[in-house]
Amino acid sequence: MSNILEVQNVVKQYGNYTALNNVSLQVPKGSIYGLLGPNGAGKTSLIRIINQITMPDSGVVLLDGEKLKPEHVQYIGYMPEERGLYKTMKVGEQCLYLAQLKGMPHEEAKKQLKYWFEKFEIQGWWDKKIQELSKGMAQKIQFIVTILHQPKLLILDEPFSGFDPVNANLIKDEIIELNKKGTSIIFSTHRMESVEEMCDYIALIHKSNKLIEGKLEDVKRQHRSNTFEVGVLTNNIEGLMVHLTQKFTIGQTNFKSLNDDLKLEVQLGEHSSNELLSILTQFGQVTHFVEKIPSVNDIFIQTVSK
Repeated sequence: MSNILEVQNVVKQYGNYTALNNVSLQVPKGSIYGLLGPNGAGKTSLIRIINQITMPDSGVVLLDGEKLKPEHVQYIGYMPEERGLYKTMKVGEQCLYLAQLKGMPHEEAKKQLKYWFEKFEIQGWWDKKIQELSKGMAQKIQFIVTILHQPKLLILDEPFSGFDPVNANLIKDEIIELNKKGTSIIFSTHRMESVEEMCDYIALIHKSNKLIEGKLEDVKRQHRSNTFEVGVLTNNIEGLMVHLTQKFTIGQTNFKSLNDDLKLEVQLGEHSSNELLSILTQFGQVTHFVEKIPSVNDIFIQTVSK
């Protein structure tokens, strides 16, 4: 798969502070790519470079195979975490202005805005000023002006901030629909459940360095700890535990009544899952046997805590 965006050995410094230290990324075309990291990691500096708000001190950024240049602004949509709408301008006037900054003809912008305002059922907002809108309402306007020019690459920084659950789902569905139609998306958020649900690829930046990048399922596989969650119906808990602890490390244990199953978390170490299964079946009926794959949240915490 070719890449919509390539970041090659980018360095960015502010005085003596290094915001990005030789960072390289590859964002495949048609992907939803999660850009993760704690506050101050360097994510915003990287996003600002991709949008040509600032320039790297060294390194190269390629958009669809070409070195980034000013006219590429028309192919990128960017919704920053700190929204950039003019509070005293009327909604419709502002949307038309921002669309034309992205190279859209006036009439085409007006036609597309009519479509989105009807879709979001906000036709009555056209002559309102931004300062009259709630944060969530202003967020909808920000989202519309970000996607209006149908960018190849959409960069969303905390896109669900300010939305109630209903509108967060509305925006999520629109993001997924845009991706299905071919838009490549960089998605920066601290909501790990959204990353699990939506992203194909992830990268994790910490203290100005890229620590992780890859397909989400591959990253999760690489961080597994060879731990299994098991359940077993047994009337000989003591005997089972003696045999298990001779070979395996036992984590969380949930002892319930004899009529219910015993739930265990077992780390295999150098032994195989077949050995574990063999012991369990000697002492009872196995009701649950599945490898514990780490969540994105687990990987995030584990990586940044090192």
